[in-house]
Amino acid sequence: MGQVPTGRQRPRHQDRCPLAPVAQKGSMVSNSHQDRMEAALPAIRALQKRAAELEAQRSEPIAVVSMACRLPGGIASPERFWELLAAGGDATGDLPERWKSLDLYDPDPEAEGKSYAQRGGFLDDIEHFDAAFFGISPREAMSMDPQQRLVLETSWEALERAGLPADTLSESRTGVYLGTMGSDYGDLGLDLDALDGYVSTGKASSVLSGRVSYSLGLQGPAITVDTACSSSLVSLHLAVQALRGGECEVALAGGVTLMSAPTLFVEFSRLKAMAPDGRCKSFSADADGAGWSEGVGVLVLKRLSAAQRDGDDVLAVIRGSAVNQDGRSQGLTAPNGPSQTRVIRDALAAAKLAAADIDAIEAHGTGTSLGDPIEAGALAEVFGPDRDPANPVRLGSAKSNIGHTQAAAGVIGVIKMILALEHEQLPRTLHAEQPSALVDWDTSGLELVQEPRDWQRNADRPRRAGVSSFGLSGTNAHVVLEEAPAREAVAAAPVEGPLPVVVSGRTESALRAQAAAWADWLEGDPGVPLAGIARTAARHRTHLEHRAAAVATDTEDATRLLRALAEGRADDAVVSGTAGRAGRVVFVFPGQGPQWVAMGRELLAGSAVFGRVVGECDRVLAPLTGWSVRDVLAGVEGEGLPPVDRVDVVQPAL
Repeated sequence: MGQVPTGRQRPRHQDRCPLAPVAQKGSMVSNSHQDRMEAALPAIRALQKRAAELEAQRSEPIAVVSMACRLPGGIASPERFWELLAAGGDATGDLPERWKSLDLYDPDPEAEGKSYAQRGGFLDDIEHFDAAFFGISPREAMSMDPQQRLVLETSWEALERAGLPADTLSESRTGVYLGTMGSDYGDLGLDLDALDGYVSTGKASSVLSGRVSYSLGLQGPAITVDTACSSSLVSLHLAVQALRGGECEVALAGGVTLMSAPTLFVEFSRLKAMAPDGRCKSFSADADGAGWSEGVGVLVLKRLSAAQRDGDDVLAVIRGSAVNQDGRSQGLTAPNGPSQTRVIRDALAAAKLAAADIDAIEAHGTGTSLGDPIEAGALAEVFGPDRDPANPVRLGSAKSNIGHTQAAAGVIGVIKMILALEHEQLPRTLHAEQPSALVDWDTSGLELVQEPRDWQRNADRPRRAGVSSFGLSGTNAHVVLEEAPAREAVAAAPVEGPLPVVVSGRTESALRAQAAAWADWLEGDPGVPLAGIARTAARHRTHLEHRAAAVATDTEDATRLLRALAEGRADDAVVSGTAGRAGRVVFVFPGQGPQWVAMGRELLAGSAVFGRVVGECDRVLAPLTGWSVRDVLAGVEGEGLPPVDRVDVVQPAL
């Protein structure tokens, strides 16, 4: 028996009726909903635009606008580094003088407290430091790890090479990210009675970055990173993230290692993990261990949009980077191939690129028979599949030239690849006449660069490279570099001499050294226009107490005058002196009396800048005065030209 509907129930046929009141009511709701949607569209579009901006900022390329380095073999600049790379040079050498008294060498790997290697890569003159330049007392300087001194000097130089005088960055949001492997300064014999209150800050890893920020007055993040051999590349990764996140506007990123004591040589002799001849034989059949060395490298970074806005010289861009960890592997210090593969893939994903977009890899490549094949296998996992055999990824490592610079190794690899992009050539990897048989080169998609390879620009796509760095701690890092975007050539207005080339220093000797450095540079590159030299010297260098100006007519003349200044020879075109304490600005307006007929005539004829500005003034004044101030200054004779001593003439003329 069916259920009888109650008065509250609607007959079923009404539910299906197209003319039911519910349907008409629903139409009214639909119109109201459409109105609300239309009203919300502007806000939705604004949110979409903001989301797109944030996503673009999160992946914006980071420009490298400058770099500086100190490396074995007396290399004190990126230019000298390239000379070594291009020549296929080996910068390693004998153990340093600071260790000579230790009787360190013994060819027996079992000898306690000895090193079976008597070669490595070492920096020169580390005992030399201009402490007063950075406002550091001699007593504090003695207690400072030389690594702190090196990053101070290199950071200052990198900023000046970027055209960013250090004094202009005081109180700016400039970040400092530096890699280290700690400090062994003073480990040869610590005298507790000699502790003077400066040793703790002189050796503290945290102070490595903090010292740079303090000395230059920088107020962005200051972070010291220790992930062993990957420290500087991890520092670079953090700097990239900070720039994209708006934590800083400019960033210094790099790393440093200096071995005050031979601890590493002794330790790795006991482990039998060091090359007896002190050389890294990256991916070679002769690989027999790492060769240890020292070095420091610093990059100056900006967001690409900021660098282009500021007219910076972009050396290369960082498209993406990634960091990960080995986790539990065969051993604490053993490399983990799958983790290396993942970090490379993560960096490519961050760069929004595919494996086929990469031309070359600057590998970790320490020259060990265990680590190199594992690294090559990890690279093969990424680049081997579907790679055109005619276009393999070119593989190399600067460690074969300079040894393993440890905490600085990653940033030095980046500097090498930026130089390779600039010079359109991939340098050869040394000590690898026979590639390792433990790598299946035929299927790897890789080719070891055993001879210099052309790497020319092309119209199809930008050239790109990956740089790897793997830490003993298990922390891995990979960075994807891309050549700088083409910059439109802007025809500069011709500027005629004479122009002042200004140089300065904290002391008279430093001033002369600076003049000598500029003269050396100009002799090596005489094609640099005088206007560019003068502008850079005046606007993009810090002006220190001892100053000089060489008033030159052309680049050759500037070189001659700077050389005279460096050698202490007097010249009428060179003016020098010591700057006093800056006072308040005073504007002086001359009254009537100092004028004379044809005043400024020679300046009008000889200076394009003065003539242009007077012409602009003339165009403004002529409709008001009825006469030409330019003609008055030039002493032009003619009817209707008023005398220069008339009150309404002399005032605008002066």
